[in-house]
Amino acid sequence: MVTQAQSNLLTRRKLFIVAVAMFGFGFALVPFYQKICEATGLNSVIRPDVVTNTQVDAARLVTIEFDSNLRGNLPWTFRPLQTNVRIYPGELTTVMYEIRNNSGRAVTGQAIPSYGPQVAGRYFKKLDCFCFTQQTLQPGEARQMPVAFVIEKGLPDDVNTITLSYTFFEVEGTAKQAGG
Repeated sequence: MVTQAQSNLLTRRKLFIVAVAMFGFGFALVPFYQKICEATGLNSVIRPDVVTNTQVDAARLVTIEFDSNLRGNLPWTFRPLQTNVRIYPGELTTVMYEIRNNSGRAVTGQAIPSYGPQVAGRYFKKLDCFCFTQQTLQPGEARQMPVAFVIEKGLPDDVNTITLSYTFFEVEGTAKQAGG
């Protein structure tokens, strides 16, 4: 027969196992996301997109809004240097983001892009982006980073505004490895 104390101990062990599993899943989320993107070719964060149509559609303007976010306790300041641009589909555009490490240690982060509306992601082609590689900033270091992109002409007519949002996640352990 199981006593109340044994039952409580078993319940605590189960909760501990669930908590450890949840922490492990959260810790592995960014690398897991990257591997899925590599395997499927969707929302690739490690290589430039291929632009299939380079003609500019001067009959239409699209507003691109820029957003920046930090995940967890990443000790950085991260912002776009301009909040929006109006461009023609097919026009090559470059905007700059700025990051600053506000901590006293080297920190490595990886940016993950997202688009609103979601359908816009199929037409938003990044040719150069800080999101293709992990970024390591030394203590107090600031850096400006470009995003060069083209909106392909096939963008649905009802999409007049696109929001490009980047979220930086800290990549644990890489700064320690880089230091020796």
